[in-house]
Amino acid sequence: MENFYAMSVKKIWRMSNLNNVEEIMTPDPVTVNVDTQLTKVRSIFRGGWFRSIPVLSKNRLEGIITRGDIMFLSSTKSNLEARVIMERPNVLATPEMDIEEVANKLIKSDTIQVPVVESSENMHLVGILSMGDILKNFLNNGSNPKNSDLSSIFTKNVIKANYDDHISKVWSLMDETGFSGLPVLKKNKIIGMITRKDIIKSGHVRTGLDNIDRSIKVEKIMVTPPLVVTAETSIKEAAELMIENDIGRLPVVEKPVYIKKEPHRAREANIIGIVAREDILGSYLN
Repeated sequence: MENFYAMSVKKIWRMSNLNNVEEIMTPDPVTVNVDTQLTKVRSIFRGGWFRSIPVLSKNRLEGIITRGDIMFLSSTKSNLEARVIMERPNVLATPEMDIEEVANKLIKSDTIQVPVVESSENMHLVGILSMGDILKNFLNNGSNPKNSDLSSIFTKNVIKANYDDHISKVWSLMDETGFSGLPVLKKNKIIGMITRKDIIKSGHVRTGLDNIDRSIKVEKIMVTPPLVVTAETSIKEAAELMIENDIGRLPVVEKPVYIKKEPHRAREANIIGIVAREDILGSYLN
């Protein structure tokens, strides 16, 4: 039987090995080539849970395409190639980089995922790393956040959608603000959430901004009842909710009417703010 000292050494060794990108990145991510048609790229986004897809040329990273790029792709461009809308990554990581260093860069650049390359010289893609991966690593390691609850980190000024808004209005709000998801209200109570993922998956993105079906309303696409938290919810609990449900934003509410079988989902509530994945991640960083 291992003694306490040996077990402690093993734990320290295991945790130290989880401080670099290589240990927690997703290797061999889904990619497209620079000449892949955008109709195909859109299909890949609709069929999976991808937030971004790296664009390659002979295994060399050339750019990246995000959900936002696909969501605002107009029908006049859908037959073009990936190279047309791809952008250069705001952040790059290499396998040996420190996780906290990468996390800080992601937050500062307002980026959710970072491609991992063998080196900045050869740009050979070896993986992809997300804020969610980093947050999950902090949770698994038993790291403690700087704040105990959400009261001091959530945003009070919330951009909202109404349940009977046309999708065209939500598109405009997401375009103007850069937010990937919006709380949905009915009679000033939150009843759902609508995200870029929901819109892309619904298929209503196909025609792009140049020909939106204005008869489609938010209530047809939103997710309801929404997951919610309160100002007193712990940072750890909010982080776990985000990881378990693969979401990036949580409404902060008062007086929630919870669903009995799903205690974190509310039939309705008074919304007082919103907390994003980067707010939670920032609380774990030194």
